Amino acid sequence: MQLTSGNLPFDELEAAVDRGEIDTVIVAFTDMQGRLVGKRVAARLFREEVASHGAEACNYLLAVDVEMNTVDGYEMSSWQTGYGDMVLRPDLATLRRAPWLPGTALVTADLEWLDGRPVAASPRAILQAQLARLAEKGLTAYVGTELEFIVFEETYREAWAKGYRDLVPASDYNIDYALLASTRMEPLLRDIRLAMDGAGMYCEGVKGECNLGQQEIAFRYREALETCDNHSIYKNGAKEIADAHGKALTFMAKYNAREGNSCHIHLSVRGAGGEAVMAGDGAHGMSKLGEHWLAGQLAAMRELTLFFAPNINSYKRYQDGSFAPTAIAWGVDNRTCALRLVGHGHSLRVENRVPGGDVNQYLAVAAIIAAGLHGIENELELEEAYAGNAYASNAPRVPTTLRDAADLFRGSELARSAFGDEVVAHYLNNARVELAAYDAAVTDWERVRGFERF
Repeated sequence: MQLTSGNLPFDELEAAVDRGEIDTVIVAFTDMQGRLVGKRVAARLFREEVASHGAEACNYLLAVDVEMNTVDGYEMSSWQTGYGDMVLRPDLATLRRAPWLPGTALVTADLEWLDGRPVAASPRAILQAQLARLAEKGLTAYVGTELEFIVFEETYREAWAKGYRDLVPASDYNIDYALLASTRMEPLLRDIRLAMDGAGMYCEGVKGECNLGQQEIAFRYREALETCDNHSIYKNGAKEIADAHGKALTFMAKYNAREGNSCHIHLSVRGAGGEAVMAGDGAHGMSKLGEHWLAGQLAAMRELTLFFAPNINSYKRYQDGSFAPTAIAWGVDNRTCALRLVGHGHSLRVENRVPGGDVNQYLAVAAIIAAGLHGIENELELEEAYAGNAYASNAPRVPTTLRDAADLFRGSELARSAFGDEVVAHYLNNARVELAAYDAAVTDWERVRGFERF
């Protein structure tokens, strides 16, 4: 077992428990919707039993909608099968302190069936399968995720009581890179940064963004699985810290008509010796492998968009001139394209600008790797970089609705060969459930247009 930087060795946990410093361990995993879920267990029970034997949780946690309603259509979990248990198997390499929660440590778990088989539809397992495919070629993926969020002056409960209407953002105007108005949020932002450092992450900094009250906190890149584990803990922890400050923040892709919340994903691959295999003496400093990898991203983008944009709201982000992409094109340091090539040598990487703040990062990174492997294995040729405004280009477009993305995913041979029929069916059912709920909802937009005038 290799510990990651900043994590808590098991013997140090035991010592902290003996000293009375830690009394609770959260055993958690990321569900389909990208939420951190699990249970709190007594630290002594974790030490004596859970660390080695795991904990149990109902298998419906990977078969519910965002409201936690049980829904039909999932093979793994239903009334007919009795909603049995699955095992949360702690990955002790991820054990860490949660400094914003008194006396608490946190560990990420893998999901297994009671007979020891992995739960294939688990987002972490889906990524692990793609990382294994990559490892077979002697390659390792390094990832950074850039989450944006909007801060509001209300608490979460106050926002709920107001129906999320007329909320007061934490700034009054565009604060992209601005310091003065962002400083008003600094007590909250600093607590988030320091807490995540204490949980073993490497916080690089924070900057204001374009929407009112919008910020982005950046973290140093790590190997793909570690970055994705950290992503869930940061996202959940930031909300908990905001709540303690009497504020609320949202990562939803498109809160209002202004700029949405993105989650740009930077990914590069390295060889067995840590060499920069994407870099070479080709155009723009790329190797042939790098060109094939990028060509695979372009070829697979439309059919794998479901894993980049999983919700109805995700697709509201894709507006021309919004810094959210609409054109499936690549460019050198060109923010109008879906794929942006940046860096050089070891830092040469592709930034995928399609995901929003609502993305399930495990699924998105798995899709990026599957697309890259598709490009490498088929030696796809890379088209010329797009120079100029890709919003005005004739390039293929990012799907504009969840329904379109689900149809493309359903027909994707690449998705089925990379992830398996079980995973494809599971996440198509999730899209079906969301679409059915949305189609049945009566919105404020309809009432305003139709109450008097129809």
